[in-house]
Amino acid sequence: MKKLIIYSIMVSTVGALLFATMSTSQEQKIAGTFYGDDVSKENYMFVMRIVTSFRTPWGVIPRDRKQAEKRVWDELILSYEAHRRQITVGKKELENKITETLKGDNVSFNWKESPDEYEQWVKKSLNESVELFENQMNHLVQVKKLREQVLDSIDPSVTEEEAFQEFLNENNSLSVKLGEFDTLVEAQQFYERVKNDPDEWERAVKEDYKSIPEDRMFRQPGFVALEFLIEMWKFPRKAVFDMIEMEIGEIYPPEPIYEGYGVFKILDVRRADESNFSKRKESYFKQLRSRKKYNGFKDWLSNLRENADIQIYMEPPQELFP
Repeated sequence: MKKLIIYSIMVSTVGALLFATMSTSQEQKIAGTFYGDDVSKENYMFVMRIVTSFRTPWGVIPRDRKQAEKRVWDELILSYEAHRRQITVGKKELENKITETLKGDNVSFNWKESPDEYEQWVKKSLNESVELFENQMNHLVQVKKLREQVLDSIDPSVTEEEAFQEFLNENNSLSVKLGEFDTLVEAQQFYERVKNDPDEWERAVKEDYKSIPEDRMFRQPGFVALEFLIEMWKFPRKAVFDMIEMEIGEIYPPEPIYEGYGVFKILDVRRADESNFSKRKESYFKQLRSRKKYNGFKDWLSNLRENADIQIYMEPPQELFP
């Protein structure tokens, strides 16, 4: 028979959540499988309660069922991996996490010296027992320790060229008017109309697109660093560096952006003072190293997820995301 992986409901003497195995029966419900083993509904709902109750450095509280499903299965796999690596949580680590969590809720009592108030806070805030709450805190610490272990194992290299490019991304700034279109054909048609006469942009907006609210189709992201446009708006890197060499009022041709295609009218440009790079070079090496470590962790988790061969049988409860 397949194993049904479950969390022990008790906390061990070192504070670690324990995995136990038991035989399945026809009556027992499972939420899915990974690594060929069944994951119990109990285990699934335990982690679901955590991800929908507690914000963490590695994940915000999910907004919808799709986000929740991904977060829960990631947490299940990470917890399984932490157990496989025999990562445990000490009493002091658990106590620190509890203290941190209560402090974030601005409690006025000392939870270790006032057990009754502590129990009331848990009941009022989370509608659960102290035992369950401490198991949840234990889980969060254990997963955090796994993440730190994996991040510490990633040792990326950073070249001076990469550091200089990051400096340029952050210190070149650009302001544009952005026309957003669903298709390249629509964007190209607009561009052909306005490219030789910047004033035609405003006439086109008023005449051809007057039925569409301007803030839905024609927007200004602000006077921001190129990195913001690249990362948040998904402007192509080459395009933004081409734009900062253009004159105010010029029009840049269609490019794919975060949704659809954009046409760009240059409003303002501020170019980086490259002589400042040498003074700040080390900070960019450090910044890029941290980013590469984080991306390395994402790749590691993606591979872990793929190797786990997750089969999902249960969706996040509808009542959590009405």
